Amino acid sequence: MKGVGSGLRFQRTLALLAVALLAWALGPLVVLLASAALAVPRVRRWLRPTWRVVAGWAAAAVAVVGIVVVVPDGWLPVPPGTGALVTPGYTGRPFAAQPVDLEVPQNPFLAPNGVSSMHHDAWATDATVHPGPLGESPSVTTAWYGLEECATLAFDSHERLVALCGDLRGPRLHVIDPESMRPLVSKDLPDRPDVEGKQPWENLCAGAYFYLDAEDRAVLATTDRRVLVVGTSDADGDPDLTTEATYDLSEQLPADDCLIAVLPDWQGRIWYVSQDGRTGFVAPGSGEVTVLELGEEVANSFATDRDGAVYVVTTHALYRLEVSPAGLPRVRWRTPYDRGSRLKVGQVSQGSGTTPTLLPGGVVAITDNAGPRMHVQLYGTRRGELICQEPVFGDDASATDNSLVSVGTGVVVENNAGYSGPWRTLLGRSTPGGFARVDLVTGEDGERDCETVWTSEVSAPTSVAKLSLATGLLYAYEKRSSRWGAAAWYLVAIDVRTGRTAYRVRTGLGLLLNNHYAAVTLAPDGSAYVATLAGMVRVRDRRD
Repeated sequence: MKGVGSGLRFQRTLALLAVALLAWALGPLVVLLASAALAVPRVRRWLRPTWRVVAGWAAAAVAVVGIVVVVPDGWLPVPPGTGALVTPGYTGRPFAAQPVDLEVPQNPFLAPNGVSSMHHDAWATDATVHPGPLGESPSVTTAWYGLEECATLAFDSHERLVALCGDLRGPRLHVIDPESMRPLVSKDLPDRPDVEGKQPWENLCAGAYFYLDAEDRAVLATTDRRVLVVGTSDADGDPDLTTEATYDLSEQLPADDCLIAVLPDWQGRIWYVSQDGRTGFVAPGSGEVTVLELGEEVANSFATDRDGAVYVVTTHALYRLEVSPAGLPRVRWRTPYDRGSRLKVGQVSQGSGTTPTLLPGGVVAITDNAGPRMHVQLYGTRRGELICQEPVFGDDASATDNSLVSVGTGVVVENNAGYSGPWRTLLGRSTPGGFARVDLVTGEDGERDCETVWTSEVSAPTSVAKLSLATGLLYAYEKRSSRWGAAAWYLVAIDVRTGRTAYRVRTGLGLLLNNHYAAVTLAPDGSAYVATLAGMVRVRDRRD
């Protein structure tokens, strides 16, 4: 009987290993079918484990959890998902670079354009002079941070990553080695309070935006209504996070309000916006704080220009702000837009989901929240007049909660409609998706109008896409649908001139590879980084 029992245990072990192997190869449907088989009494009796087997599996689970807790962030890859053999690892072909001409002025109080913030520069173009991967035998490397996502990445003058990350408790600032993707030094920030009626990922308070200034310092807002200026290296250039200045805004912001974003103007004032629509700046030198109440919700960052203008979009209107002769913030103009009749699935607020993007020639771009289709809207910066607007994507399937990408003559817009949370991409599902390029064109009669140049069916549920001016490729983070139920994620490169997909490379499988509104970031060395729910992904071309 002992031999029979050993034989049964061996058979059960082989069966479980076979299911695991098939799941890795074919996807989660294998697990669902295997689970359904447990409804058969004979199968349950055959698989009934002994107490030793149960204890063994429990010990293994505890060991895995222990490893996650004990091993430092970045030392392990993101755990693999299922469906490796039913999702392509690479499609397309290498792309021949076709540079794009776009001159963006450098704010003297920001780190160099392309490395300073989520949207790359004071104009919030999401375009960078740095190259991205061209698709030459690209390699993919991942680093596991537990359940921690880094919403914004920047690069200091030593080309180290500076990352504002966060988990369910609150934000954390890291300086990260770009090669190993391991944090070199970290700084805990005040915890994020729970907000009734909002999921943790919908809470934008002091956890999404920061910027690097011209002195390699991270300037960020905290959940306790302060603005911190944090040095990222010591006197020898080694990574270090030391708070060099603190500005308390608790007198200007009540306890039930919170800071969303900060950004400098061309005179070095640190402007801020709050969730409840308060804005103002911290004066350089004196540290005096001003405040202006707009009275409308803000859910995005903002843009600044060299003429001193600050462009803010609320859930009701687009604003141009400036400093009055008395040294106080004031509204130069306010232009309302169609905010729609409801909060669309795929957005965190009822209104524009974009940070204002400045274009050459005195133009600022946003989207509205109109139904059944939203519009890309272009306004004049001097008076705030609507120059033109263009409907994009399908009826009742158009929404965006990401910034527009400047191509100089126009913008690229991404469709986030239908994304309700990380579970929306499980079991092979994705969102309607799509990208569209809308340009500002001048007709024979001299009138300016908006024109759709191309559309793409690439589905990037929450990608903050980026344009490399050096390669002419738009880089986004794609989730493809799968009949096998596999959750495969891809870095996809789109020819910004034509909208055709140049190539896509799989970055991984499973829920943990979901970027969930984290931005694609292009490094000075040509690598592409994407933060996910569980860490970081890097894609780079083959290096001989």
